[in-house]
Amino acid sequence: MKKYLVGVWYSLPVQLLLLHFRRYQVFLIFWYILTATIYGGFMKAYGADSLFLAPEYFGQVSPLSTAFVGFSVGVYFMSWNITTFILHSREVRFLVTTAQPFLKYCINNALLPIIFLAVYFIEGYQYARHQELIPMEQVFLLGLGFIGGLLLALVIAFGYFFGADKTIYSRLGVLIRKANEQYIRSTMRKRQLPKERVNVRVDWFLSARFHLRKPRDVRHYSQEFLDKVFAHQHIAAVLAVVVAFLFLVGVGFTSDARLFQIPAAASVTILFAVLIGVSGAFSLFLGSWSIPLVVLCCVLFNQLYRHDVIDPRNKAYGLNYSYIGHAPHYNRAALAEQVLPQNIETDRAAFLKILNTWKSKQDQPKPVLFIINTSGGGLRSANFTMHALQGLDSMMHGTLMQRTLFINGSSGGLLGAAYFRELYYRKQEGFATDLQSSMHVDDISRDLLNPLFSSFVSRDIIGSVQKFTYHHYSYSKDRGYAFEEKLNENTHGFLDRSLREYELPERNAQIPFMFFSSVISRDGRKMIVSTRPARFLCKPLFNEAQLSPFDADAVDFNSFFSRQDGMDLRVLSALRMNATFPYALPNVWLPTEPVIDVMDAGLRDNFGQETTLRFIDVFKDWLKENTSKVIVLQIRDRSLSDWEKYPENKDIVSLLTTPFLLLQNDWYKLQDYQQHDQLEYLSELYGPDFYRVCFQYVPSDKDAPASLSFHLTSLEKKGIASALSNPVNQRAFAWLRQLMQ
Repeated sequence: MKKYLVGVWYSLPVQLLLLHFRRYQVFLIFWYILTATIYGGFMKAYGADSLFLAPEYFGQVSPLSTAFVGFSVGVYFMSWNITTFILHSREVRFLVTTAQPFLKYCINNALLPIIFLAVYFIEGYQYARHQELIPMEQVFLLGLGFIGGLLLALVIAFGYFFGADKTIYSRLGVLIRKANEQYIRSTMRKRQLPKERVNVRVDWFLSARFHLRKPRDVRHYSQEFLDKVFAHQHIAAVLAVVVAFLFLVGVGFTSDARLFQIPAAASVTILFAVLIGVSGAFSLFLGSWSIPLVVLCCVLFNQLYRHDVIDPRNKAYGLNYSYIGHAPHYNRAALAEQVLPQNIETDRAAFLKILNTWKSKQDQPKPVLFIINTSGGGLRSANFTMHALQGLDSMMHGTLMQRTLFINGSSGGLLGAAYFRELYYRKQEGFATDLQSSMHVDDISRDLLNPLFSSFVSRDIIGSVQKFTYHHYSYSKDRGYAFEEKLNENTHGFLDRSLREYELPERNAQIPFMFFSSVISRDGRKMIVSTRPARFLCKPLFNEAQLSPFDADAVDFNSFFSRQDGMDLRVLSALRMNATFPYALPNVWLPTEPVIDVMDAGLRDNFGQETTLRFIDVFKDWLKENTSKVIVLQIRDRSLSDWEKYPENKDIVSLLTTPFLLLQNDWYKLQDYQQHDQLEYLSELYGPDFYRVCFQYVPSDKDAPASLSFHLTSLEKKGIASALSNPVNQRAFAWLRQLMQ
């Protein structure tokens, strides 16, 4: 038994696996990320596992989409084998003088790929059956698609390297034969070479036909000859990496065409293949100079960025960035000017006209006024918001939008609300639109994650060099552009408007007006985007005789960028600015001096309540006089009683990291605690005719909450659809009916 265990331990497959952990451990990071993503241990909350387990091509999971992923995994396997074969060449010199050495290396280096494939197929089956609810026969076809793509990549790669091997041995065959003949003569004369001291002991390896073979002594080959063989292998490997890199660049340039919008998992995996190849080349040719060169490149790119030679920053489409010299100054004086009494009064008077127009279209002298607040939460919030708005509109017999003054919120929830409002507007304009159709829920729930990651890999990292034109201005294509285009496609182009196109219907109270907020990363102030200036929202009302003065905590976009064509801002860009979750989407920089950038509104007000309460405070006198009740309809992607069971700190790592992650984990709860106080203060100030009714996405006991991402599984969609029927929301509907009487 001991003999067999020793044999296994000193086999080439096991020794290669150990060698990977001993040297060039950085390559194992790629394996960890891929395997952990599939297994659910890496970025699962953001739906990263769905990219690999439910890849989409032409908007659906199919054998063709899994074939793309299989092919990319095959490319990754070959890049891994090529790179490690070169880096560990001194440890496997006995393979070099055999026929098809690279094939033999791949066979003996297959432990990590086999483990990865085992995890992928197990997790893929579980995900397809229990999350995407795919029938068994379709799961089988998806698996065949993956295997077919994988085999195709391997066949192409091995065909290429077999050709390289033939070229090498046609050139060096004479040298090999002479060295072998010399070795045979020396062994016949019993001139055995002394036992070789090696770094890696190998007693046997697997041949091309999976037979056990003992390694031969290759010391009779000159080092010059071995170097020649490896040099040819290096050239073949470099060409393979270059081809993979050019493929990524090609995907970036052609990804606007639907045919070339390959699954994001394929792009990510090919990127990893390129990074492994490039890292291997750096390590091989530069040795200890690799890290200093990488640092030097980073410094160089930073200098190019600082001097505006390269500019990877994302822009808001529709804004004029060409007059930077005349850009508004972002400073204390400029913000103080925004909240001058005369500016506040001008904007307030304009909104009072809208309020009076809204009232004239109601069927009662003192109607109930509704305000809709939606929370962030990716597509789960967009889906739940659409379900909730359809339910509310049905309960009100199609009059929800007519009775609603404005809509405000964050991220995914505002995506759903903006789409519902646009559908209502189209119905008002005479288009045949059924607001209760389930098709609208399907539209707003379609995947947005695949184009994000695919563009990140093929455009953002490689370089955003492609341009497009919107309202006569040129912008770069990146993942922000990909997000808007995919959202536009999912919503049939209905939201592809500028702010200017909504100005008239909002002014005439034909549709509720909407605030698209975002957060300025420089100082945490809110950027409030709307079709008309609303500078009264930039600062709370207060009595300067009683309180020390303080600066504005928000910026009005419309007035601040009036000279930069702010009204031509694309509504899809306003929605993206509102939903710019860190790193998932690029921050949007704005043409100010100094430059500022904005990101997700949820970082400051995930439920849209802060702006709502400030608006009510400004217009409370009019509201009390002209309405019977003010009801805020809050649509949340999480429960008001969010008692989650957090894991206990049972290890040292958790004990050390918990204080750092406290703010991240409890961010939304901290907002809730603060806003409950704000709500109470306003309720006391306004009186008994102010109400807030919450509709909450609360998963059933048997369902896990849907992921906070731009992708939803079939099971998650099913769970969200049923959430509106839970007892909490049914009580909210009953209370609302009572308030409306």
